[in-house]
Amino acid sequence: MTFRYLTIAAAVFLGACATSDPAETATDMPEWRLVIHGGAGVITRDGMTPEKEAAYTAALETALEAGAEVLRSGGSALDAVEAAVIPMEDDPLFNAGYGAVMTASQEHELDASIMDGRDRNAGAVAGVKRVRNPIRAARAVMEQSEHVMFAGDGADAFAESQGLDMVDNSYFYTERRQNALERVLKDRKRTAEDRHGTVGAVAIDMNGNLAAATTTGGMTAKAAGRIGDSPLIGAATYAENGVCAVSATGHGEYFIRVGVAKTICDRVKLAGDDLKQAADTALAEVADLGGDGGVIVIGADGDFAFIFNSEGMYRGLIDASGARTAIYGDE
Repeated sequence: MTFRYLTIAAAVFLGACATSDPAETATDMPEWRLVIHGGAGVITRDGMTPEKEAAYTAALETALEAGAEVLRSGGSALDAVEAAVIPMEDDPLFNAGYGAVMTASQEHELDASIMDGRDRNAGAVAGVKRVRNPIRAARAVMEQSEHVMFAGDGADAFAESQGLDMVDNSYFYTERRQNALERVLKDRKRTAEDRHGTVGAVAIDMNGNLAAATTTGGMTAKAAGRIGDSPLIGAATYAENGVCAVSATGHGEYFIRVGVAKTICDRVKLAGDDLKQAADTALAEVADLGGDGGVIVIGADGDFAFIFNSEGMYRGLIDASGARTAIYGDE
């Protein structure tokens, strides 16, 4: 499989300057930086209407600005990644929160995780059905409990005890996801879009702190109780100051088996890989097992990478120099 990537200075990524070999451009330490993804899969220009492309671009820009507002005012990377993914949880274009995919039993079961690079504290929820914003529940687990993960009814009950906004499971319903469920149940076959709707964010703040967050509705027509990689620290989400922060999207069963997020950070920390090398190696293992997807990574120096072995990935970056979004593999 072909890996598509960017590990270049923000100025080049934003089109502010050009070189004959942008991959060799040195990266100055940014004041702050936020990188997001909205899922990877078979995303091509032929399959995208101008209206749909504009809608996704606007949604990514909204998420970037929500996180950037935190960072440019001196806020923490942790606050920024949470702020960035909440608009995507609230937008039915993405498979996270409102508009999440449906299980085979026609319900919604959502997963989320968040990690603070300062002390590697982390929180996660799996299989929640009633908390409006699962990423808020994951953060509450991290900060208001002695645990790292709650699942199922216990996770919903914990979220409710923390005063989070609770909804009926039908809140997450959209006709688009109902149609997708019916198609998968009829054809007994999933497309990449049915598997790769996860959203996530990684950030570095003005103090050099790193954080990562990942949130998803999972896989269309998944068995009730199935848990993918998104709530698993080390699989889809990892952050460690001085090393890197990662959020992944893809076929979760394979990302779990590789431990993608932790593998990437360990290769940076222990093997001396740069971000691209580390992510390429981890995703090559995923591909060898039969999976696909992508990752976003940000390093201790503010360098960043988008790595994916699918046709496209909804993605974006913002820092003090400006912002840019991209969708297709050739951007």
